[in-house]
Formats: sequence, C-alpha cells, structure tokens
Amino acid sequence: MVSNASALGRNGVHDFILVRATAIVLTLYIIYLIGFFAVTGDLTWAVWTGFFSSAFTKVFTLLALFSVLIHAWIGMWQVLTDYVKPLALRMLLQLAIVVALLVYVIYGFVVVWGV
Repeated sequence: MVSNASALGRNGVHDFILVRATAIVLTLYIIYLIGFFAVTGDLTWAVWTGFFSSAFTKVFTLLALFSVLIHAWIGMWQVLTDYVKPLALRMLLQLAIVVALLVYVIYGFVVVWGV
C-alpha cells in the first residue's frame, strides 16, 4: 500500500467523499446567499452588516470557507500530482497553495467575526 503524506484524506475514497461533501456545503451556502438577495429589497450597508451579524450566517460562512480550503486543496493536489513531475517543484507549489489557502481562511475568519 502506497501512502502519500501530502494527501488530505487517507485514500482516494476519502478524498472523493470530502470533495463531494464540501461541494454540497458550498452549494447550500450559495443557495443561502441567493435567498438573501432574493428577499432583500434595497441592499444597504446596514442590511449587509445585519445579515452578517447573525451567528448562523457567521458560522455558515466559516463552514463554507473551510469547505473551500478542503475542496481546493484536494483539487490542486490532484492536478499537481498528475501534471508536475519534479518533486521539488511540486512540493514548492503545494506549500504556496497551502499558505495561500490558510491566509484566505484566517483573513475570512477575521472579516466575518469582525462584523
């Protein structure tokens, strides 16, 4: 059995399930946002901050951010594993992607909980 430390799941089945689960979370979040826009008349700063001051919206947004992190990491890992053959270059690119994704999530956390 071959193991890869840079894979998020323990095997391909775990990665498959994680990608599908995160896609469902992201789809539900998009539907939630579309519903908000559909029922909101004039979108003002007060309405927008009121929407994001809800604990449910904050938690759902953070769940969506973590889903983006997981979904993007698995997808990029698969692409890099398939198409970037030099190990050092692949590891460097993976490190850059992980750092960028973590910065996005941390910044998103600060923005969401700062409202």
